[in-house]
Amino acid sequence: MSSLMVALGSLGGIVLAGVVAHGAWQARKAGPRRAAAPAEEPREQREPTLGDPSDIGKLAPDALAGVAIDPVLGMPERRPNKRGALRLDALIDSIVPLTLEAPVSGEMVMAHLPATRRAGGKPFLIEGLNADSGEWETPQAGQRYGEFQAGVQLANRSGPLNEIEYSEFVVKVQAFADAINGSPDFPDMLDEVARARELDQFASGHDAQLSFTLRAKNAAWSPGYVQQNASRLGFVAGAIPGRLVLPATASGSPPVLGLSFDTHAAMAEDPAQTALRAVTLSLDVPQVDRSEQPFVRMRDAAIALAATMDGLITDDNGQVIRADALDVIGSDLEQLYDTLDARDLAAGSPLARRLFS
Repeated sequence: MSSLMVALGSLGGIVLAGVVAHGAWQARKAGPRRAAAPAEEPREQREPTLGDPSDIGKLAPDALAGVAIDPVLGMPERRPNKRGALRLDALIDSIVPLTLEAPVSGEMVMAHLPATRRAGGKPFLIEGLNADSGEWETPQAGQRYGEFQAGVQLANRSGPLNEIEYSEFVVKVQAFADAINGSPDFPDMLDEVARARELDQFASGHDAQLSFTLRAKNAAWSPGYVQQNASRLGFVAGAIPGRLVLPATASGSPPVLGLSFDTHAAMAEDPAQTALRAVTLSLDVPQVDRSEQPFVRMRDAAIALAATMDGLITDDNGQVIRADALDVIGSDLEQLYDTLDARDLAAGSPLARRLFS
């Protein structure tokens, strides 16, 4: 074989290798963005897009810089949850006192508690007055109780307590009272149902569950890419595949924010090849304590993610959310917080978390 033929053959091999490499590069470029290897530096931030270019000027000049370094978006120092166990409260519960002929043991009480703690779609609770401590508590073994009270929740997100649910509650409480030689004093059903409707009307008019959709402007995202960028803001994996949460500062409290994407994509055999074009950032307002500054953190997280992932902030219908619209939402939420506070149903409180569930 002549040297010319060898040279041509070598050149052909180089060209073929180049074609293969170019094809692989094009395929990777067309695929979803993947999470960077741990050793790589974080991606350079892009300017967020909230609408047309003029919207950017409506943000504070240092807004994006604040997002990048604001410790409120990072993993906060966790503090113990000082809230005690669920307690009955006449504000949202229909309460039935039960008097006893003599104190009874916790073991006896626990043996006769109803098998289920729901009446229809409403939870109910039985508490005993500890004969030693004088505190109301869920019955426990090794304790003695001189009084009891049972309560059923008047309303939740499934609606108000109705006559059928109240009747089911009465039957279960009466059976429990008979077993421990107690005498229940039931309030009038019609009065309690009327209270339930009034509470439900208030709750329905002051419930707020917000969500922003982050949409990819150009290249799609892989689940790992979304998780990597969200983790830099303090998000951690939730209990459900495809859901990330921003933990509250109080241990045991509901998460401040949720970030979710397609569950099937999260469970795919090769998530790196799965393309996501949208993720949802959500806030359940009544469930989160006002002191957590949940909307500020939601807004900042949305802006930061849109910047780093080259995305748009939109509503559920795909309409771009402008910066001034975010300001209006924040102002409206402050009024909502004030109204809930005035009704003794402060956002994030045990009562609000029960009512808005």
